[in-house]
Amino acid sequence: MSRSTQLAVGEVAPDFSLQDQDGRTVALADLLKERCVVLYFYPKDDTPGCTVEACSFRDSYTVFADAGAEVVGISSDGVEAHKAFAAKHNLPFRLLSDRGGAVRANYGVKKTLGLIDGRVTFIIDRGGVVRHVFSSQVRPKKHVAEALEIVRSLAST
Repeated sequence: MSRSTQLAVGEVAPDFSLQDQDGRTVALADLLKERCVVLYFYPKDDTPGCTVEACSFRDSYTVFADAGAEVVGISSDGVEAHKAFAAKHNLPFRLLSDRGGAVRANYGVKKTLGLIDGRVTFIIDRGGVVRHVFSSQVRPKKHVAEALEIVRSLAST
């Protein structure tokens, strides 16, 4: 179901099942059984901004894991493109293939200027509730800094 507005803080995150870069099916509900989730939507594998964002999440991955969070990236790229992108940049987290953009639409992540898939990060607690949303097409590193601050605050509550 496509939303007319972006998912907001306090709303329940829609569940989904998508394939990761290894062809395994990953469901949000399963991830949330173990830890909170940093779910970031990005436009395209191996483009400059998306590479900066992914590598920033990679460089902070251990800190996220230690704080009880799982990082997951989603774009409309296919499984093989994700596999190549993850291998090229040593990404330790899952990249999910949202071919057709159904999950992006369920979260209300719009295109920038009507052309480029949006760059939005959602922090989802273990109860499935969105605790933070950050949207910026042009500040990919800020997604990581904002997410880490919120994950740390959730871990301390």
